[in-house]
Amino acid sequence: VSDPLTGYISDNIRTRWGRRRPVIFFGAIIGGIFYALMFQLYKGHSESFYFWYFAGFQTLYFLGFTCFSIPWIALGYEMTPDYHERTRLQGASNFLGQIAWVIAPWFFKIMDNKSWFADIVHGARILSIILGAFIVVGGILPAIFIKERFADMPKPKRGKGPWNITKDFFRNFAIAFKNRAFMKLCAATFLIFNGFMLASAFTAYVIFFYVFGGDYSKGGTLLGWFGSITSVCTFCVIFLATWLSTKIGKRNTFLITISISIIGYALKWIGYNPAHPYLLLVAAPFIAFGLGSLFTLVSSMVADVCDFDELLTGTRREGMFGAVYWWMVKLGLAISSLISGILLNVTGFKISLGANQTPQALFYMRLCDIGIPIITSLIAIFLIITFDISEAKAYEIRLQVERRRGERRAEEERRLEEERRRGERRDQG
Repeated sequence: VSDPLTGYISDNIRTRWGRRRPVIFFGAIIGGIFYALMFQLYKGHSESFYFWYFAGFQTLYFLGFTCFSIPWIALGYEMTPDYHERTRLQGASNFLGQIAWVIAPWFFKIMDNKSWFADIVHGARILSIILGAFIVVGGILPAIFIKERFADMPKPKRGKGPWNITKDFFRNFAIAFKNRAFMKLCAATFLIFNGFMLASAFTAYVIFFYVFGGDYSKGGTLLGWFGSITSVCTFCVIFLATWLSTKIGKRNTFLITISISIIGYALKWIGYNPAHPYLLLVAAPFIAFGLGSLFTLVSSMVADVCDFDELLTGTRREGMFGAVYWWMVKLGLAISSLISGILLNVTGFKISLGANQTPQALFYMRLCDIGIPIITSLIAIFLIITFDISEAKAYEIRLQVERRRGERRAEEERRLEEERRRGERRDQG
């Protein structure tokens, strides 16, 4: 609930600093402080204390992160009206975000450095303070330096009081779900992202027990190289997808990049070769086309949907659309985490057997690892084929929206001029 509620607040508040920036500012500070506090654990307490301490501050951290991230996402959607510049903007954002995924795996090694810290718990305490400071400083920068395009929008018309605000919140929530173009984007992301996550859950097991026969050391090395190559290739894919979309459009680029990722998943069937284990790395660059292009292209397409929604309803609600979109991603992540364990049991895998898994279990594990993301990606491709906001239509929508805004501005100017004249008459008489 916190995601759509934050999106609604960000869409509807009006302050002298804008709609998004105040929420971003305080969300970054709250998130950074509680992130640092979350890991300040010391010896001498009960397990119950540690559990409730960590759970409590983790909840507060995620609330702060929500307050920062939802209006920040909305700010990205509305930052530029240009069809292609939106993709370049999202590409730059995803490129910088990908850097964190390269650095984060090293945190454990940093915390375990005995020359720097007494133990790993001490390392976690210090590192969390450093990261918390980065969250605060980095998070408030967009609130300070970025100018909102729609900071001076008129306040939405609705009744006063908690009941009317609650009704308006659920009405806005329902409008997002009723937008067919938007729901296609949500469904496509849900399918591709969670197909990838389900495959990732099986990849480690297949490498450990099928490719290396239970050798965790060799399997861990291959898994590390596979992840590293995929991450590096993702950087390149972000650039390529951004460039290609300016030539052939977002929808066509999406269809090409996701099709390439399907080739990558299929290549894993050949790559899972106990005689030549590192053949698996051939699939990594192809698989990177999936998530590497997904959020860059779809986030840009969501921004186009926000224009379409304004044309239909006369209201800007990037906050609600961004909140619902990422709420669907989080929901999918939770579902995939649950399903992966169930599917692993269905394949016949038994951890007690160790390296002696049955051939049938190993076959079904590979089938799930490869087949699930291929099927989900194919369904997503079909959904995006029917996504009808092309480049030409996006410019047509923008033209109509700008024309309507001009009419509203002219009407507002006439109203203010009439008020001025009435004021002059009252002053004179």
